[in-house]
Amino acid sequence: MSAAKCLESAEDISDIAFGFMGSKALFSALNSDVFSLLSEKTLLPSEVAEGSNLDTERATTLLTALTALGLVRRDGDGFTNSPAAEAFLVKGKKYDFGDYLRFQIDRQMYPFMTQLNDALEGTLEEEQVASYEEWFSDAQEAELYSQSQHAGSLGPGRSLAKLVDLSSVRKLLDIGGGTGAFSISLCKAYPGLRSTILDFPNVAEVGKGFIEAEGLENRITYQPGNALKDTWPAQADAVLMSYLFSGVPGASIPGLVRKSMDTLTPGGTYMVHDFMVDESREGPKLAALWQLQHTAFNPEAKSITSTYVSGLMEAAGFKDVTIKEMIPGMTSLVFGRKPA
Repeated sequence: MSAAKCLESAEDISDIAFGFMGSKALFSALNSDVFSLLSEKTLLPSEVAEGSNLDTERATTLLTALTALGLVRRDGDGFTNSPAAEAFLVKGKKYDFGDYLRFQIDRQMYPFMTQLNDALEGTLEEEQVASYEEWFSDAQEAELYSQSQHAGSLGPGRSLAKLVDLSSVRKLLDIGGGTGAFSISLCKAYPGLRSTILDFPNVAEVGKGFIEAEGLENRITYQPGNALKDTWPAQADAVLMSYLFSGVPGASIPGLVRKSMDTLTPGGTYMVHDFMVDESREGPKLAALWQLQHTAFNPEAKSITSTYVSGLMEAAGFKDVTIKEMIPGMTSLVFGRKPA
């Protein structure tokens, strides 16, 4: 039996078609700090207006939409956060990823969806087709993306430390490691670990601040560059690629796998974390939508499955290849070892 949802009514279709409105309601509430204002209290629309950049009528309209979406709930004459909004959308909370949604998704990724039709049809103008290298050559864009991505990657980094035993690893190569969120989490979990991050120069400048704030500047260093063009460090005991496959042309993925095999020491561990859909291509929904979004930005991107990745790893000679779910309903981890 298919695990994918089968639509049965016009209302089901409308829910999908109007989904962008719900997204913008969420982003607008984050930009107006609504969830932080409602944290652990119930407020009237007029009180939300007083603490934000909204007037009472617009606050009422927004709060009504958020209630319909389940992000906030009605409490008497006022409104308060839903449990999920309280846990994940309030500034300063342990699992807050509101800035990731507000900056990277709303301000950077969302606008690219306006060119999705042309991307799918292959009619994008040359200047509309970009790479992360070109995009991040703008220091401001690189900082905005990197700052927001950092918060969203610390949690998965902690999960990775539990899923893969790196206790014998001394040298990690974090390809496309961004601001170092995964390297930071792994170095905290494994005191003997040191990491080199290969990423674009403007990203490295942002990441150095996060690494210094954690006191890990002696264990995590950058080699600025492009993983597809520049030389990698000679050897590593483990290679990590998180969200790299979804950001490069699909034709370059097999080469990245083979190059990882060449870089690893005997017995070394190779890890790939990314948005991966099921082999049946019925989901997960969030992974499938993320892959579609990347197509709007990079028409040469490939919709990958965990089976595809594991197959490439086995073809390159990796052993004991294992597939694990990382972020439920969104990302997967595929890892294996180089024969000793």
